[in-house]
This record gives sequence, C-alpha cells and structure tokens, in this order.
Amino acid sequence: MLLYSRNLFNFPDLCTFEFLQFNSSCPLSHGDPGYNSSPSPDDRVHVLVCVYSANASEVKSSVLEKMREIREAASELGIPQLAVLTHIDEACGETEKRLRNVYNSKYLKKKMSDFSSKLGIPMNCILPVKNYSQDYNSDEDVNTLILNALKLMINFGDDFINKL
Repeated sequence: MLLYSRNLFNFPDLCTFEFLQFNSSCPLSHGDPGYNSSPSPDDRVHVLVCVYSANASEVKSSVLEKMREIREAASELGIPQLAVLTHIDEACGETEKRLRNVYNSKYLKKKMSDFSSKLGIPMNCILPVKNYSQDYNSDEDVNTLILNALKLMINFGDDFINKL
C-alpha cells in the first residue's frame, strides 16, 4: 500500500487513530473514525527508524524523495530519526569474514555516507546490523550490533518523551 507522508504526520499534535486503515488516496482528517485528539505520551510517535538493505543497488529517486519528505515532517515535529543498514555481511566480503570489521569497511562507509547525504540522516545515526537470516546460533558480534541499534532507538525515544 502506498502511504503518503501527509498521512503519517498530518497533525501537529501527533494525534493517533485506533484501528485505522490508511487510505493512500486521501490524507487523514479529524473527522475520521478512531481519531484521538488527546493522545497520551504512549500514543505518540517517539522515533522514526528507516531500515534499508546494504544489498540494495540504488534506491529509486521517488522513494528517496518520499523518505526525505517523511524525515523532514518528523524533523519539524522534533521527532528523532535513525536509519538501520541491514544485510551488511552479504553486501561486504570484509564484514562477512569478520563482522568486527564493520566500521573499517570502506564499502559500508560509502554506502552509509551516500545514504546520509541523500536522506539527511547524520552518519552517527545510521546503524549497521547483520541479520539472523541463516544463522541458528546466537553470535556475540551480531547481537552487539543489533542491541546497540535497539539501545540507541530506545534512548532517542526516551529523550523525545522526556522533552514533552
């Protein structure tokens, strides 16, 4: 389903809708069923996380533009933003051999830098992770990257809520 940025952040007070099905042909409005005009802090958006694959060749310019619109709308509302770069082991032989080389990989650094410049998310807010796609055993290096990403998401969300 196509989702427009105006549907995500249509209201300055971050009103929420319970059990709402998004309609891609028109923006949300105050008269829609399930509209919550007084959302609690738990009902508000705390952090915007963009997830993209390091395997992806080029992201279409139309998709990047929509992502940028959503990010800018979130910025206007003070919502913190992060990006998660997935499949880093599949995209880069250096990290496939030794995951601890993730921050030394020129390929991943360029991928993150390009995405940062196209979308506007700072490099320190782009978090590389390896997916547990075929591994059945827990791996400390994989867990460290995933838990660091989750920790930063939680911290950003907590900071946002504490400012309300």
